[in-house]
Amino acid sequence: MTSPLLAEPGAVEADGPDAGVAAHYGDPFAEQRSLARAFGVVDRSNRPVVKITGPDRLGAGDSAQALILSPQGHVEHELTLTDDGTATWAHVEPGTAGSLLDFLASMRFMLRVETADVSSEYAVLTVQGPAAPADSGAEAAARIAAAGGTDLIVPRSALAGSAAALRAAGAGLAGIWAHEALRIAAGRPRPGLDTDHRTIPHEVGWIETAVHLNKGCYRGQETVARVHNLGHPPRRLVLLHLDGSEDRLPGHGDQVLREDGTAVGFVGSAARHYELGPIALALVKRTVPVGATLTAAGIAAAQEAIVSPDAGANVQITLRRPRRDLIGPSRE
Repeated sequence: MTSPLLAEPGAVEADGPDAGVAAHYGDPFAEQRSLARAFGVVDRSNRPVVKITGPDRLGAGDSAQALILSPQGHVEHELTLTDDGTATWAHVEPGTAGSLLDFLASMRFMLRVETADVSSEYAVLTVQGPAAPADSGAEAAARIAAAGGTDLIVPRSALAGSAAALRAAGAGLAGIWAHEALRIAAGRPRPGLDTDHRTIPHEVGWIETAVHLNKGCYRGQETVARVHNLGHPPRRLVLLHLDGSEDRLPGHGDQVLREDGTAVGFVGSAARHYELGPIALALVKRTVPVGATLTAAGIAAAQEAIVSPDAGANVQITLRRPRRDLIGPSRE
């Protein structure tokens, strides 16, 4: 669905998974500064909205980040959700609502819930910035506190009016490029862009925020517990600071290489940041030294660790000192 905010002066439509909303409104760097330093609103109405009702949903007023894992512990869905007292609301990556609802329907024998894709009725606006008021006053069915600001689930019919109300309250209008640049700089991965079909929560830093390590049985728990307690994830998320003399950015999926040409990972998201310059998120092998110089699509890159190479292996095993009388006679 194409957003009515694309009719705003200077609007340029995004492509890829964010098609249907504005990449920017004429000045991406000014839009970044608005989100980082003041108060801005981002049209994210391309994202599907899911509504969950029933007695086994979240409790009223609760918010949470959640993952759905495969039986092997690979991330299938990531969602941030909130409950307004009558329903639990979530928005997900474009193109993933159908498979999410299929999974939730398959679990209905365990949970007394009803699920629905309400994307035709509701849309997402994100309010972001240090000067953003606690309550913007915009009409919203639900407000989701997220790492990048506050996500408003608004009636789709009121999308333009809600954005106008936020702008009247002082918000600058910012495109998805600005939102993505700040997300990348903050080291927050986006499913499907910074992850692949093999990603486990430990690799991208979700083990601390979206996984319940003391909860009862769930899909993928064996992998989560094994890596958390006894092992290390095979890869780790890094922020790449790219050579600013290049006039291009690496593309999604481009290989990350060491100086000897060995492939060690892939590029996820990339952007031009208003202060940091060209940056990207990448998944690389855990054993790659943090100080190693890398290249991404032929562009030199220094890495900044987001997930530590030491992630995992949290169980400390203390070995008792053997008694001398049990290991043979002394040679003294």
